[in-house]
Amino acid sequence: MCWKVWVWIIIGLCSILYGFSVMALGSGSGFFLFWIALGLLFFLMAGVMWSGLLKRLPKWFLRTFVACLSLGIALFIILEGCIISGFFERGKVDLDYIIVLGAQVYEHGPSVVLRYRLDKAVEYLEDNPRTKCIVAGGQGYNEPFPEAEGMAEYLRIKGIDDSRIFLEKESSTTAENIRNSMQYLENDSSVGIITNNFHVFRAVQIGKKQGLQNACGISADSHVYFLLNNMTREFLALLKFYVLGMFAR
Repeated sequence: MCWKVWVWIIIGLCSILYGFSVMALGSGSGFFLFWIALGLLFFLMAGVMWSGLLKRLPKWFLRTFVACLSLGIALFIILEGCIISGFFERGKVDLDYIIVLGAQVYEHGPSVVLRYRLDKAVEYLEDNPRTKCIVAGGQGYNEPFPEAEGMAEYLRIKGIDDSRIFLEKESSTTAENIRNSMQYLENDSSVGIITNNFHVFRAVQIGKKQGLQNACGISADSHVYFLLNNMTREFLALLKFYVLGMFAR
């Protein structure tokens, strides 16, 4: 076999192994299946090259495929650039409210992803004593209680006064997190949306679409090992957000 075939095989193996490792380490979603499916696609490409089928395909088909692939890569780079821009969002000083978006909670406390968000909230609330905090998240089928309750308890343990914490316990998506949290806001309130760095850009766009024109992002850290998985998933979510937005007009 030529070296190009081996390259596809090695990339496919790496993709599948990454998918299984993401599953084993508990990323909190089923997106690990994407990497397994992508690995199988790479194996298919290796098989096509090894069999010589690629050389027998019509030139117009190959040109169309290359053009579509190039367009997809360009779109990926552009949207990933938007996502990366959210990594540097630090919010504004002395906001009226911050909204902490929910994530997985367990009986023993928040997941690692959610702790990053909550620790950033504690940091901001300590530096800005006038700011109030809305914790947003309902109860998933695999959660012992609403995310907002677990988040509020974490903040209390960290020393945040209960009078500064508002609970939104009905939402299950980012859009619902923000929309349902708006009931606690006063007119023209300044708002910071706290979420993990890879999620900030889309969260702010959703907030503005919901009517929070005076909103900004506040970036929390995320687990480095899951970053490739999370940013790829976020690319697809952002693409879906823009496509559905075009059809909604």
